Amino acid sequence: MTKYIFVTGGVLSSLGKGITAASVGTLLKQTGLDVSILKMDPYLNMDPGTMSPLEHGEVFVTADGAETDLDLGHYERFLNVDLSKKNNFTTGQVYHTVLTKERKGEYLGKTIQVIPHIVGEVKQRIFEAGKGKDVLIVELGGT
Repeated sequence: MTKYIFVTGGVLSSLGKGITAASVGTLLKQTGLDVSILKMDPYLNMDPGTMSPLEHGEVFVTADGAETDLDLGHYERFLNVDLSKKNNFTTGQVYHTVLTKERKGEYLGKTIQVIPHIVGEVKQRIFEAGKGKDVLIVELGGT
């Protein structure tokens, strides 16, 4: 069963949460655990690809082409792993997925609400990122 570690720091960016999460992951990996990591970004943009680098910082592109937060680059280097689009998501992506499902009729005409629909999508993405791992470190971004 996967264990989860959540790294938070309030609503501030640049506190060092990403380096802290990557460091904890490295230490756990050194004990023989199978570790993965997930970055949750609270902004409504779909990804940081079109955001100003002056406002958001560098964009890191994963091997599968996902434009992600620069912390994924730290994670890859610290943990010596290749990450993918499932290791980063934004609030904008979550809302987009839920609204797309609603348009396809997947909610059978129900009123779409933050609880349970948005929360359910966030949980699903966390569980997917941690599938088959001993530990999943989840960094909650502060943007």
